[in-house]
Amino acid sequence: MRYDDDRIAELERELKELSDRVERLEGPRRQHPPAHTAPPASPPTRSRDWAPRVPQIELEDLLGGRILAWLGGAAIVLAAVFFLVMAVSRGWIDEPTRVILAFLGSTLLYGLGLYLYERRGQTQAALAAVGAAIASLYASLTAATSLYQLIDPVLGLAVAALVGASATAIAVRWNARIVAGLGIVGALLAPVLVDAGTSGESLAFMAIALSASTAVLIWQRWDWLAAISFLVSVPQLASWLEANYDVHLGRALVVLVVFWLIFVVAAIGYELRVPIATLRASSAMLLLANAVLVSLAGYLMLRYGGGPDESETLWVIALAVAHIGLGAFGFRGRISSEIGAGLIAVGLGLSAIGLGLALSGPALVVGWTVEAVVLAWVARRTGDRRAFVFVFLFLGLAIVHVLAFEAPPDALLVGVDDLPDALVGIAMIALGALAVSRLLDREGREQKLILDITALTALVYLPSVAIVDTWTTGEPSDPGQTAQLLLSAFWSATGLAAIVYGLVRDNRSARLAGLALLGVAVVKVFLFDLAALDSIYRVLSFLALGLLLLAGAFAYQRLRVTTEEAEK
Repeated sequence: MRYDDDRIAELERELKELSDRVERLEGPRRQHPPAHTAPPASPPTRSRDWAPRVPQIELEDLLGGRILAWLGGAAIVLAAVFFLVMAVSRGWIDEPTRVILAFLGSTLLYGLGLYLYERRGQTQAALAAVGAAIASLYASLTAATSLYQLIDPVLGLAVAALVGASATAIAVRWNARIVAGLGIVGALLAPVLVDAGTSGESLAFMAIALSASTAVLIWQRWDWLAAISFLVSVPQLASWLEANYDVHLGRALVVLVVFWLIFVVAAIGYELRVPIATLRASSAMLLLANAVLVSLAGYLMLRYGGGPDESETLWVIALAVAHIGLGAFGFRGRISSEIGAGLIAVGLGLSAIGLGLALSGPALVVGWTVEAVVLAWVARRTGDRRAFVFVFLFLGLAIVHVLAFEAPPDALLVGVDDLPDALVGIAMIALGALAVSRLLDREGREQKLILDITALTALVYLPSVAIVDTWTTGEPSDPGQTAQLLLSAFWSATGLAAIVYGLVRDNRSARLAGLALLGVAVVKVFLFDLAALDSIYRVLSFLALGLLLLAGAFAYQRLRVTTEEAEK
């Protein structure tokens, strides 16, 4: 019995030790309720104590393991660059020897980094060595090909493509940000660091590095890499275009289109591979920045590089059509609808600019208004309310254009320069606002109200401008007496008609609109007509207003009472 008791005690101690070890590894055990008590009625949830713990990175580990690796790799890259572009020991080492030594050193560092990572632990130092070696190899190739002309450009670019492919494979396989940051970004900067100039070879080297960056972005969701790649490559592209567009305009445009395609893939490549619910803000911003870059660069080159007449405008419009065409595939199920919506949004923005460049006067107002109505119809059919953002954008642009050029506010004093143009512009605003209002669904009540007010205001503004332009003298200091008298009478009569219509049809909106217009007429007569008109016109203005106000009060009281009695 004594032996059995000792054996049981020993087993209990071992069980207690095992339990303590499990508790230390996984956290305190959950406290179960006593057997005689009922468990709580709430749904079972995973205890916070049993949740997996995220490893915390100590500051010392961050500084010693990562920051030092990044700084060390960057220092090696800069050392290689200085070795390539500067004389060594008073020129004792010539250019070919420098390039060979840099290439051999980079290759050895590359192999050492691979060995350390695969055989001696997956450390940040090994990754930094690989990234620095890739950037140094790329700088060596760029200097040998573009700076010193020691290697045939075809061979140099082929080797650069192999280096870029290896950098892509390593960054994706190891999920190594440091390889992408030091290796690929360093390769993008290589033509600048070795001062290779704006030759075609240096641009080609940068394009290969940008392709490697884009390939990584297709597999990794690294927004920082997309942003840095764009910011680093765009100045080099712009420098090359500036140096070559006046001599080889067609070649410059082809290069610009190639880079546009690369940036489009860089922006949405990951979303094309992985289904998404919403398009990332970074991807949308890169799409927009790419469109601005390509449209502006192409416009300037065609305008000042001897392109055909109006070719710069056609460039912007063609770019808008290309974005809209690519985005249309999203709504046909071939790519994500979110990507399609983003591309179409960028294309619509460019189309607004293209119409502004291609058209002028009322034709531009007609173009913007028609586009707003078409977009409203598309939004109604697809159920995507985001399109109404561009609906209001285009309609707003049309309104601003009319108020700035065709019929500015001072047209109510001095008339307009061209009455037919003004009438067409105002009429398009009224018709467009009414059409968009009818295409809105029930959820857009506030927008419908704003559009209806806009349309009614335009319908009042149109004959007002016609009255003033027909009867005015055209001088701001001498407003037409007859024109202002007729304008006050028109506003008062229109307001009274709206009130009567609202009373007869029991339409509260019409009544409120009529009262508002009568209020504007009262303010005009008491503040403007009283000070600016001559005696006889002043008398007639007040008399007309008074009679119409009395008629409105009588109609309002009589018809309102009759309506209420009929309802009873």
